[in-house]
Amino acid sequence: MSILKSLALAVAMLATVAYADQVVLKDGHPDRYVVVKGDTLWDISERFLNSPWLWPEVWYVNPQIENPHLIYPGDLINLVYVDGKPQLRVERGKGTFKLSPKARVERLDKAIPTIPIDAIQQFLTQPLVADEDTLKSAPYVVSSADEHLIAGANDRIYVRGVSADQGSRYNIFRPGDPYTDPDTGEILGYEAMYLGDASSEKFGDPSTLKLTRTTREINIGDRVMPMTQEDVYAYFTPHSPDKEIDGTIISVVDGVSQIGQYQVVVLNRGTREGVDVGTVFEIYQTGDIIVDQVSEKRDEAVKLPDEKAGVLMVFRTFDKVSFGLIMKATSALHVGDRIRTP
Repeated sequence: MSILKSLALAVAMLATVAYADQVVLKDGHPDRYVVVKGDTLWDISERFLNSPWLWPEVWYVNPQIENPHLIYPGDLINLVYVDGKPQLRVERGKGTFKLSPKARVERLDKAIPTIPIDAIQQFLTQPLVADEDTLKSAPYVVSSADEHLIAGANDRIYVRGVSADQGSRYNIFRPGDPYTDPDTGEILGYEAMYLGDASSEKFGDPSTLKLTRTTREINIGDRVMPMTQEDVYAYFTPHSPDKEIDGTIISVVDGVSQIGQYQVVVLNRGTREGVDVGTVFEIYQTGDIIVDQVSEKRDEAVKLPDEKAGVLMVFRTFDKVSFGLIMKATSALHVGDRIRTP
């Protein structure tokens, strides 16, 4: 799906003001807000709403404004009421304009994104997950030129399994630990640790590739896959899943023990369970298991209730797993915490 089609779909969803009676305004909310550079749609919505992901349900699309679904620094967001229900409306700010000799008018500032793109940019186009079949069939590095034990940017490597019909640009990755479903034991895929990019110089067996960018050293046995032309989303439409979905945070990028706001986590639910880009989940800390010291049943184990501890939004999906950004954390989160439909 192209970016234009994605934006058109977002407009259609924003134009439908549904379930507005579920929206709860935040205590102390403003009646208006002027958008500034560095804002995100989520941040602005959080000023007005208890549940900021519900902003599409109260957003009014003004047909008199070009691209009313995009918001720019300088725009004024007004909170109004229609038939007793809240609406958020935008008044186009003056912004900054450029007049060319052809009388063309362009905005110099860019529309603000839904969420902080800097936090997820590197995860939008790189390989993140590989299934077992992909690992078995993926091309691999057999050697580097000039007898280098390890290779880096601007070095040449020799790869078996690539061909001209796969294109000329490639990602290099290293298979990591498996992503395992804690409930069923199913292996959902394997971490694909991104190492760098390469371009083809000569096809054969092996083929010669030149490393154009690396984040780590490239070793014999590292895997290679054609670079895909995936859409890079900057404008997400946050929404609840169409059905009840329970799952678990099974990993956190960078391997930290405690998870906070704007960190990227891996979920054991993907497109096969109905998760798509923009899906919002509430996060619940798993209740501890304690010993009841009062019960007549000696040393009886009791599991404490799970407690709501945050909110995340999915920004990239695969068949069996998905990647989400922590948007709010009211306490430290951990691998093993549960996710649920809001």
